[in-house]
Amino acid sequence: MNYHRESLPAMDIPFPALSPQQRLHFDIYGYVVIPEVLTPAECQALIDVLQVLKTDLIAAGEPISFSADPPTKVRGAGVAHPGHAHHIFMRDIEQAHPLITSYISHPRLLGMAAEIMGGEIRLVESNAYINSRLPSLDKTEDPTFSFHRGTDVPYGSHTRNGLYHSNFVKTLTNLTDLDADDGGTVVIAGSHKIDIPPDELIACAYEDRSMIHQVKAPAGSTLLFAEPLIHATGQIRSERERVIIISGYGPSHFPYWGDGEWSDEFLESIPNNQKILFHGRQNWNRQPKERPSLLAKTDDRTFGLGDWQQRESLPEDR
Repeated sequence: MNYHRESLPAMDIPFPALSPQQRLHFDIYGYVVIPEVLTPAECQALIDVLQVLKTDLIAAGEPISFSADPPTKVRGAGVAHPGHAHHIFMRDIEQAHPLITSYISHPRLLGMAAEIMGGEIRLVESNAYINSRLPSLDKTEDPTFSFHRGTDVPYGSHTRNGLYHSNFVKTLTNLTDLDADDGGTVVIAGSHKIDIPPDELIACAYEDRSMIHQVKAPAGSTLLFAEPLIHATGQIRSERERVIIISGYGPSHFPYWGDGEWSDEFLESIPNNQKILFHGRQNWNRQPKERPSLLAKTDDRTFGLGDWQQRESLPEDR
């Protein structure tokens, strides 16, 4: 299902959603960490939901997320790499529990992603990780990482009003505290703007590790980053479990590229003001809306995790 017309109501999301300082940090480094997006209670509620999903997926034999056999999955979700007891990567989780759907449709997250996208957005993927330290880890060696980027620089980027935008954006929220040894995401800072072979950038970063930034943040913080930024999962050296939840967003005319098979019940439950978020729009006009300047006043209204089916619509006079 895809939509042509402008008649659908739009969700009320903050714009601009980032402070000037947060936006400048993002433009320089390709990422920014936003504290206190979720409360401690919201983090714990999502942890509980994800732990149940992990248990159910293991009990089901760890169905592979890209399997063509939907009945083998658990509430639409699967795992990316079965058999990794210390690295549970759950994909296509958007309909696995209402709280997960509430995270995906959180107005603050949507506002941040839309600001970096520079226009109307849709969900393209949803994931979660529950990770712990590998027993074989040698803590005496400098860590290496599985660095990658999700789209290349010339295709994935544009500049408007002097500010950087990307057509593929992630919101990654750590539900547990991340200190130096807790495996926070690592990035090669500034690589979102550098159009040379990734292998060359990665080799340089390993020679000067000051270019590798690692996320250290309290639970409830969200890492907002552009997918042209080279990034990787950090190395867990502590005894603490790392739990994160991720949404990937693209312009509304992009396809959904997860492997989820949405149930009729889930499809029927999507409110009108989230039809574009989940279904996209059949229109090559990407509905641009860019921040007019770095110093534009931030829309700093507070939004909670809430009930995803009770999101407010944008008033007609805005």
